[in-house]
Amino acid sequence: MSAVRVGALVPLSPPGWVAAGRQLLAGLELGVRDVNAAGGIDGRPVELLVRDTAADPARAAEAVGELAGLGAAALVGEYHSVVARAVAERAEALGLPYLCSSAVLDGLVDAPARWVARLAPAQSYGWRAYADFLLGAGHRRVAVAAGPGGYWAAGTEVLRGRFAAHDGEVVAFDLRGRTPRTLCDAVAGSGASALLLLAGHPDPAVPIVRAVRRDRRLRGLLLGAPAGQPEFAEWLELLGADGAGVPFLSYLPEELTPVGARVDAELREPLGGAPSFVAFEGWDAVAVLARALRPGGGVRWSDVEVAGTRGTVRFSRVPGSGVWQWAWPPVRVVDRDPAEPGRLRTLHTAPTAR
Repeated sequence: MSAVRVGALVPLSPPGWVAAGRQLLAGLELGVRDVNAAGGIDGRPVELLVRDTAADPARAAEAVGELAGLGAAALVGEYHSVVARAVAERAEALGLPYLCSSAVLDGLVDAPARWVARLAPAQSYGWRAYADFLLGAGHRRVAVAAGPGGYWAAGTEVLRGRFAAHDGEVVAFDLRGRTPRTLCDAVAGSGASALLLLAGHPDPAVPIVRAVRRDRRLRGLLLGAPAGQPEFAEWLELLGADGAGVPFLSYLPEELTPVGARVDAELREPLGGAPSFVAFEGWDAVAVLARALRPGGGVRWSDVEVAGTRGTVRFSRVPGSGVWQWAWPPVRVVDRDPAEPGRLRTLHTAPTAR
């Protein structure tokens, strides 16, 4: 019996975030093994066709065409928002189901899409929760150190809007042309009580953290990374204690579901440690596709109800979003405990619905 081919799009080489890509792929591969052990999709085994996007939208769009030509029944994956947007656009044009596992950019599509769904929360939802955490902690003037790109620009605007609604202010510093030292100079004179790193990892985020931690003028300044850089083991390996106490967004609940606990245990050995939320998104994505794909082709996202690793996954049309959205996955603000950097602390939990 022929296999159900699923195209997996993941960043596995630079300048893509390779650590995130490996986590995502590990979750996808375990999900496929579990689906096949349970009988596959309508008795047909699932075959994963993996393509490395390297965070390149053009390369990813080309891969979509290639996978469609190979008879892929659906696409899954991607971590980088600008790449996921290119995939969504191409998949929608081809009528090829695409389940975006990890990218959060609100504007994933320009018009309501029939074929595109997303597991990850929209950026506006998660980053508003992050702003609420900062406001609740007493911060009224924060700085952002932002790299180029639509994802960082969109995040800055979400923060600005939330702070403005509470008589706060966000001061943005463009990282282009700045060294960590000159950034520290600018932040020291800004009056900000927090600096958010809207920048790639490890560069330039890691050198900035080191510079801030060693600048006497910035003692007491809160460092934050809403995009989730500190969740990955590489952050701790590179920064050690300097990487603790940096709040970030996590899309894991306080306690995993029974399914999640099993997936967690099975992923620890291949990943060499605790899986990140990206790995769980990968497993959930395959479980959803196994339920959503229809025998005659296509999907019906509205009929999906899956017991995932982080809760029951259902899709709906969320106002302001053109994709079928799980509203909402767990969203927390956490950090690495300065007293025990290997342990995560919950600082704020977002509401489960808008």
